[in-house]
Amino acid sequence: MSVSAKITQTPEFLSKQLVESQATLKIYDSMTTDKRKFEPLQAGKVGMYVCGMTVYDYCHIGHARVMVAFDVVSRWMRHLGFDVNYVRNITDIDDKIIARANENGEKIGDLTERFIKAMHEDAAALGCADPNSEPRATEHIDEMLQMIDTLEQKDHAYAAANGDVYYAVETFEGYGKLSKRKLDDLQAGSRVDVDTDKKNPFDFVLWKAAKPGEPQWDSNWGGGRPGWHIECSAMSTKCLGNSFDIHGGGHDLQFPHHENEIAQSEAATGCTYANNWMHVGFINVDGEKMSKSLGNFFTIREVMEKFHPETIRFFILSSHYRSQVNFSDAALKEAHSGLTRVYQALKAAEAVLNEKLAGQAGESVEASTEVVNEISGYSANFIKAMNDDFNTPQAISVLFSLAKEVNKLARETQSEQDIAKLQTAVATLKALAATLNIGQVNPTEFLQAQIGAVSEDQMSDEQIDALIQERIDAKANKDFARADEIRDLLQQNSIELEDSKQGTTWRRI
Repeated sequence: MSVSAKITQTPEFLSKQLVESQATLKIYDSMTTDKRKFEPLQAGKVGMYVCGMTVYDYCHIGHARVMVAFDVVSRWMRHLGFDVNYVRNITDIDDKIIARANENGEKIGDLTERFIKAMHEDAAALGCADPNSEPRATEHIDEMLQMIDTLEQKDHAYAAANGDVYYAVETFEGYGKLSKRKLDDLQAGSRVDVDTDKKNPFDFVLWKAAKPGEPQWDSNWGGGRPGWHIECSAMSTKCLGNSFDIHGGGHDLQFPHHENEIAQSEAATGCTYANNWMHVGFINVDGEKMSKSLGNFFTIREVMEKFHPETIRFFILSSHYRSQVNFSDAALKEAHSGLTRVYQALKAAEAVLNEKLAGQAGESVEASTEVVNEISGYSANFIKAMNDDFNTPQAISVLFSLAKEVNKLARETQSEQDIAKLQTAVATLKALAATLNIGQVNPTEFLQAQIGAVSEDQMSDEQIDALIQERIDAKANKDFARADEIRDLLQQNSIELEDSKQGTTWRRI
């Protein structure tokens, strides 16, 4: 087994720690507004539904945060030994989609397919695994119609004179329990335009009567299409049942979308809809809310033109998922610098292990109990952080501490037990980072990645490699002055050289 393969294996003690810590997982619940022990409805299994994208444009950096946050939730729970069924819907019919298709002069199906493909590409680039299923609204019209019919039969919905079908919010006693808003207060302070077809200005549409030129489906109330809120109620219960463990999404969806989902679902089924509600905080741009009108709106693709996708993922994980985050180039450069610490440690360790273990049978040294106990302290702290409502900033601080230890061991490794300790430390570092899906690409690839916008005079990889070769030739010819000039020139262009027995490598700084 090669050294590289050896350090990608999860240490046995870590696997045991993860499974044994399953019962200590706590999650903040937006409904109860407190952190509590996670107890799945079915032992060992987790049903999680996350509100996905409306596919009429490229995903922006706010979408990236939701994608990454729940990717980490699902990954971590699987590492703890849970069987996770992660469902994230796709809204492929709504007003914005229809308007954009008309604006572009293209078919709605062509528009949505194009942006679904782009969404999948962006998510994959950010290191997000596919959900177990991605139900599309247009493929679940029957389930929506069935739920609307049930609500009407139970007097929670009514057909209006304009052909729309509305949910009657006053018929649901618990309306507002998630967002902690009382209907009376909402009505008292309402600036909502009164729709004469509604019984209450806060009643919301379940079924929209067909308009000329728009897509429509047959129903008991005539041709039309579903409202937005009914989509998630119908698709989540279809995929996960009347009750499931976790419902997630962006903080902006808490009211009215998630509030309306609860009202619809619980009125229709008589069951508690979701046992835990998780909401991801906003992303601000340079201190202001991201908005196209303010000119501070960035798609994932635009940001990836300037920064390695893993830097974006690391930036997102560097703040707790519930907190507000300020997005800026400076913040991304800081994230790149932080992730560089992990990659430099991995690179240094692999170089030392390749040298120390060259030619040894099995390329492995057994670690003592003392070594395992010492390194397992880091993983215990990491697990404690992650089981505390997925506290990724605290978990990352543990990775930094372990990376510092790896660097120290790489410098000082002499004896067999030193080698064993370094092997154990670097394998643990890589395995812990893997639970967040960071630190998994080739270190050289990451260290040479773009940092910030490309300038006209920026050196290309080919130019850098050519100068390094010129420097090697200069040193071979004992022209040390020219070798120093090249190093200084590269330094001025934010390129740092690293000389070792294996040769010269470089990274952007």
